[in-house]
Amino acid sequence: MKIFLDTNIFLDLILKRENFKESMQILNSVEKGLFEAAILNITLLNIDYIAKKQVKDVKEFLMLVNSICTIMGADNDLFNQAFNIDNSDLEDTIQYMCAKKSKCDLIITNDKSFYHVDIDVIDSKKFVERYL
Repeated sequence: MKIFLDTNIFLDLILKRENFKESMQILNSVEKGLFEAAILNITLLNIDYIAKKQVKDVKEFLMLVNSICTIMGADNDLFNQAFNIDNSDLEDTIQYMCAKKSKCDLIITNDKSFYHVDIDVIDSKKFVERYL
C-alpha cells in the first residue's frame, strides 16, 4: 500500500505531541518496508522550520525521513490546477494533488479538514488500528 504522509504526522513525532505513539508506529512501518510513503518536498522544510524552535537538532530526523519516503514536488502546472480548486488551504490541496499524482492509496493526516476528493483520508490513530 502506498501512503501519503501529511507534515503533522512528523511533527507529532518529533515534538512529542498527542499522536506521538501512532506517528512513531507509522514511520517504523514505513522504515521496515511494510508501506511505501510519499511526502511533499516542502514537508522537510516545514519540519525543519517548526521543529527547530523546540528541538535542538532535527537534521538526523530529516535525513531519516528523506531516506524512507519518496519526495514529491509541485510544478507550475500542478499549482495552476490547485488554484482552480475551491479550497482555502493551498498546502493541503497541493499535498492531495501530489498524493493523487503518485497514485497513493491513502492520505494520513491529523488535520480534520484536509482537502480530498477521491483518495481516502485517515488520521494516525485509525490507521494504526486498521493497518498495524
